[in-house]
Amino acid sequence: MMTGAIPIFLMPTRNNFGIIGPIPKSEFAWESIQKKIAANPFITDKTAKPRVLTITQSTYDGILYNVEDIKEELDGKIDTLHFDEAWLPHAAFHDFYGDYHAIGADRPRCKESMIFATQSTHKLLAGLSQASQILVQDAENQKLDRDIFNEAYLMHTSTSPQYSIIASCDVAAAMMEEPGGTALVEESIAEALDFRRAMRKVDEEWGVDWWFKVWGPDDLSEEGIEERDAWMLKPGERWHGFNNLADGFNMLDPIKATIITPGLDVDGDFANEFGIPAAIVTKYLAEHGVIVEKCGLYSFFIMFTIGITKGRWNTLVTALQQFKDDYDKNQPLWKVLPEFVQKNPRYERVGLRDLCTQIHSVYKQNDVARLTTEMYLSDMVPAMRPADAFAKMAHREIERVAVDNLEGRITAVLLTPYPPGIPLLIPGERFNTTICSYLKFVREFNAAFPGFETDTHGLVKDSEGRYYVDCVR
Repeated sequence: MMTGAIPIFLMPTRNNFGIIGPIPKSEFAWESIQKKIAANPFITDKTAKPRVLTITQSTYDGILYNVEDIKEELDGKIDTLHFDEAWLPHAAFHDFYGDYHAIGADRPRCKESMIFATQSTHKLLAGLSQASQILVQDAENQKLDRDIFNEAYLMHTSTSPQYSIIASCDVAAAMMEEPGGTALVEESIAEALDFRRAMRKVDEEWGVDWWFKVWGPDDLSEEGIEERDAWMLKPGERWHGFNNLADGFNMLDPIKATIITPGLDVDGDFANEFGIPAAIVTKYLAEHGVIVEKCGLYSFFIMFTIGITKGRWNTLVTALQQFKDDYDKNQPLWKVLPEFVQKNPRYERVGLRDLCTQIHSVYKQNDVARLTTEMYLSDMVPAMRPADAFAKMAHREIERVAVDNLEGRITAVLLTPYPPGIPLLIPGERFNTTICSYLKFVREFNAAFPGFETDTHGLVKDSEGRYYVDCVR
């Protein structure tokens, strides 16, 4: 954006749990990309070669792409294929992941396109917080210009680096050398599968009573780490809830576990009997020493990184069982969420089940699962180049516009709802009816349930509780 780049977007799928799914294989077809280029009013040279394709590999919930298929389709048509592997640096160290990561041994190079993989070693390997790395694979006929790369890199890095962070990348790399690295990754996969089996066993023991589900394939063997094929996203299977899938193009990384709470099905239909919003479960878990990676409407996410043992995930299972017991007894919040109640005394005498019912009812009344799905899949209309819109903000040529008056206005800032933490609008795009409806829901929900606010980056709240977004004048 800062360089004046003009982005076009490949549209992902999304299910009604709020899980961002894969970009369909058809979106990577060169003919499809050319149509998007032709339709963008700010690209003057429609024949210019795109500079870079950037794709999240894996997604937040662990969905992977077959990289060799993408290389075969786009080699030579785009200068650089960049895979954001923030949550996938472990994949290169185990055969389980095959072609479903950017750069691997004994895999062919592209003829013309370079491959970049950016990885967060602090997330999945043994790096210190903020440790990350950039991997580059030269093409057969194109090599990295290290001087230009270094010039760009130095523009965005500190002149006072923390050398212990850099050293931790070397330590992490040394830890992953064979055979130790392979064993560590296999142990992570095994622990993740044991957790999934344990959750299903608890479900069987409860019988018809409610319990949490772990999102993933329906069939799991009783032991072992399974074959890769068991984790493929296959067209037509109900468990994932995604449409327009291609055979062999996507798989689920088993070390990423998304836990589904009762109250919403994959079709986006809310349960009439009861519902348990994930925000309440995750606050409960936090007060019991379990911190999750991210939280959705009726789902939350954990990762089985290197070092997660049975003792640690057993703590989660035990905490969930305790939550169920407290929910069924409708224990008062002052008893089960004392730290939360201390900050939000209005909930002191509210029962845990009662609070779940209240929030579930509001979600259901506003059909918020479908609203958020439609919001992310709605047409995003570019009205300005992102760099030009961002420059308006930098020069204060903006207006703070109330949520009720946003439709048709051009945002000068990134608008990023959490969950899922993915930008909804970038500078230069217009607000549409669906997005405005969601922001009005956020306003009403946050006023009704302080302490459970839906966080949206780019949404400004004043002292009187009114919400605004900075737009281009």
